[in-house]
Amino acid sequence: MKFLKIIRKDEVKISDTAHKVDVKKLISYEYATIVQIELKPGESLKMHITPVDVCFYGLEGMGKVQIGKEIETITKDDLVFSPAKVPHKLFNESDKIFQFLVIKTPSPKESTKIL
Repeated sequence: MKFLKIIRKDEVKISDTAHKVDVKKLISYEYATIVQIELKPGESLKMHITPVDVCFYGLEGMGKVQIGKEIETITKDDLVFSPAKVPHKLFNESDKIFQFLVIKTPSPKESTKIL
């Protein structure tokens, strides 16, 4: 039985989502889903609600996260927690790429709801 699994981001295809930004689902199994998102300058995720808890981890650049009515700037190596069923979005008002990981726990059984 093989236990080691390597996912190479550059080999993962961009998913077609309602957000219309670069989204790559790196892995999804019962306990977690991990997605890498890239927002070009001026791009954003639409305000949405996920049925599970979500963490955002900054990989590159700077962006903003809105959870409920709170808005904060996040950068590389920042980790942000967003509880299930609370509206949230991320956006890039800078002139550089903003990349981050989305970690959903557990993997959702219901769809994300775009607001």
